[in-house]
This record gives sequence, structure tokens and C-alpha cells, in this order.
Amino acid sequence: MDRSPVTTDPFDDDKLKEECGIFGILGHKDAGALAALGLHALQHRGQEAAGIIAFDGRQFHTHRAVGLVGDNFGDQKVIAALKGDTAIGHVRYSTSGGTIMRNIQPLFAEFEFGGFGLAHNGNLTNAETLRRSLIKRGSIFQSTSDTEVIVHMMAQAQGDVTTRLIAALNQVEGAYSLTCIAKDKIIAVRDPRGVRPLVLGKLDGSWVVTSETCALDIIGADYVRDLEAGEMVVIDRNGIRSMKPFRPEVKRFCVFEYIYFARPDSVTEGISVYEARKRIGAELSRESGLPADLVVPVPDSGVPAALGYAQESGIPFDLGIIRNHYVGRTFIEPSDQIRHLGVKLKHNANRAGLAGKRVILVDDSIVRGTTSKKIVEMVRQAGATEVHMRISSPPTKHSCFYGIDTPESSQLLASKNDVAAMARIIGVDSLAFISIDGLYRAMGEPGRDPKAPRFCDACFTGEYPTRLTDIEERGDNPVQASLLEIA
Repeated sequence: MDRSPVTTDPFDDDKLKEECGIFGILGHKDAGALAALGLHALQHRGQEAAGIIAFDGRQFHTHRAVGLVGDNFGDQKVIAALKGDTAIGHVRYSTSGGTIMRNIQPLFAEFEFGGFGLAHNGNLTNAETLRRSLIKRGSIFQSTSDTEVIVHMMAQAQGDVTTRLIAALNQVEGAYSLTCIAKDKIIAVRDPRGVRPLVLGKLDGSWVVTSETCALDIIGADYVRDLEAGEMVVIDRNGIRSMKPFRPEVKRFCVFEYIYFARPDSVTEGISVYEARKRIGAELSRESGLPADLVVPVPDSGVPAALGYAQESGIPFDLGIIRNHYVGRTFIEPSDQIRHLGVKLKHNANRAGLAGKRVILVDDSIVRGTTSKKIVEMVRQAGATEVHMRISSPPTKHSCFYGIDTPESSQLLASKNDVAAMARIIGVDSLAFISIDGLYRAMGEPGRDPKAPRFCDACFTGEYPTRLTDIEERGDNPVQASLLEIA
């Protein structure tokens, strides 16, 4: 059992890091501006960098930069330079390797057939293996992103852009949702297991593809449908064409999209994310309810589950913790004095509501446990007589290799501690997680079918739905390895 002291960096909110968000539109005179708006709606999926490629019928125009969408695309001069009626965009979160300009997407390359841009959400689990092979055959890489492997494999294939892309994707493993741009089309594709989301919409006769429906809402587009697992759609001036060029696989959509990653106002795979989180909270209450005076969410991601918990339990819901939304990642240099302030830079207790109360804190996950410990201390200092914590996901014990930057196993609190030990470490009177079967029940299943689970839940179970070729090649423990930069 790990009893080492737990500290926190106020600029690390102790969450699994967001994946990435993608957007594409064809046939609209304001394509560049709409792409920027779409990326703004997807900002929760990545805050490190953003990029857009637009095409005006003759040439491609690109703007990529480190930072938030609003900071980089709020200037009308930048938007005006993204000329054309076709555009794709990307927001990203970088792994520990850091954000560097050459890794910011969409990536762009010149082929025999013309220019090609690519935006990727997900992670390829055989990218290192393919990269080594490509370098031996003469490829020269410009980035450390796994996505660039796709570009180089397309270069070595024959045929038009669609044929080359299919040939490349038939060689990769892992998770990918892609939006691509060529001189006369955009292409959207989802991996055969459908791990990462991708939806199709329409605006004034123009087709839109993006990671979440909230990006359709912000531009006033109508939702058409989710792309199916293993589906590729090619959109050009003649309309839209769908195909399924890959070997069918059992679908394994990432369940963490419902727990935390997707925006609560999105609808994913036909399910309202907000309602799913409320159902998870209700199931959590049925499994591990106890007498208390207040149900308090850890803002903002714990709010829907806390509402569901409160409604099911009959215990009043209250905002006992207030979040400061204006603390950026580079607010101030984290000196020892500032570091000591901990999460108070982002969260503060509502003393008037907490004093003298038995409190149930509801959060979506515990990763390292650092922030949980500080929040519990803060609630106790505000006068709560009891502090219990309920988590709307099962314990996170394993690393993700499909597009989420997960800490190494040694940093995951649940990987080395049972629930009782975790409760002692973070300082709560009691701690409970939703069970894996309870999570599936909240998602409309009778429970988790161990032979054919509906979702990718590897971060909880350690059962990875694809080969981890790069891990196997290195002989690494899959919960301790890190791949190339995630997309």
C-alpha cells in the first residue's frame, strides 16, 4: 500500500487529460470562420494548441498555433486569411513530450494528387513499429506525432487520395477518428471499433463532420447521424458517399466519453451525455447510498452525476464548492508558496452551505488523488462534520492507449491501493466507486458481458480491445508504457 505524502500542483487538476477534437466542413463560404467556431465548442477536448486548414479552389491556407482557440482565431485578419468554402480543424492536448509547432494539427503534405491535410483524434498502438519500418525505407519524419505515420504510408501507396488513405489505415492498429481535406473533397473516417466519436451534420446544404454534436449546435447545423464504426464518408461537390473498406470488428466505444470527456450538452451514439451522467449518479446512489445532509458536486464535471445521485437518494443537492473559471494553465509561476495554496486557485468551499453538514462529494474519477485530498481538506475546514466521496466511474487502474493521456500505473492511486486505503489517503469518512456492472446498467445494459462488453473500458478492467503492438515489441508493461504523442 502506498502511504507516501500526496501533494498537488494547482495547475494540474488531477484529471485524465482530454483527447482531441476535430471538425470539417465543405461547401460554405464562411468555412474558416465556422471551423473556428466548431473548434471553440470542442475546446474541452484539448487546450494546448489549435489549427485550421482551408481551401479556396486553388490553394490551401493554414493557421496553427499554441494556445486556446479564442486567442488564436479571435482576430478577424486570421479568419479572413483562411479563404475558401472548405476547411478542417483540430484542437489538441499534448502528452508529457509537450506541445511543439511541428506536432500541431492538422498535418499537411503535398502528394502527387495535390495537397492533403489530416486531423486525428485517437492513438495508434503500432505507430512506433510502423515508424521504424518507414524510416528504414527512407521516410523522413517532421513530427513526433503518431498521426504522421498515416501520411507516410499514404505516400508509399498508389492511386487517388481515397485509395491511398484506405491502404494506409488498413495497416494501423488502435483508435482513430479522422477528418481530411484534399483539393476537391473532405474525407471522414472512424476506426472499425468506433472507439472515438465522430458525427455528421448539415448546414445550409453544406456537410459538416465533427467530434461532438455541441460543435454542430454552435454553428446552427442539424445533426444527421453518427458515423458508424469502420465507416468512411467522402464528401465532394456531388454530395456524400459512404463506404466500409475495413474488416468488421466488434464495436467498443469509449465509455469515458459518457463519464467525463464529452461535453454534457452533446448527444453521442444517440445518447444524451447529460442524461447518461445523471443515470450513472442515480445508480451510484443505489449502490452506495448513506445518510447525509447534502450532495455536493466537485465542479464542473461532477455536477450531472451529483444531480442524479441527489434525485435518487432524496438528499438535497447544493453547490458547496465554487469553481473559479478564470485560472489558466500559466496563471502564475507555481512557486512553493503558490503551490501550497493547492486547488484553492480553482475551487473554494461555500462555507455557509457546508458548516455543520454531513456531505457527500460526487466526482467523476480519481486519478492520482492529489486534488481529491485537497478538496476533502477544504470541505472539512469549512465545517463539514462528515465528508464522504462517491465516484461516478469504477477505479482507474490502467493506462489508456487510445487517445487519452493517462499517468503511468505507479501514479494511478487505484492501481496500488484498495478502496479502504484510498479513503484513508484522501481523508474521507467513506469512499465508493460505481461498479463496472452498475456503470453498464446506467448505460442501458443488464451488466457488463465479460465475453462481449459494449464499451472500451480498459482503463478500469485492463482488457484492451486491440493489440498493443508497440508495447509488445518493447516488452513493456502496458500500464507503464507511453507511446508517441497522442492525437
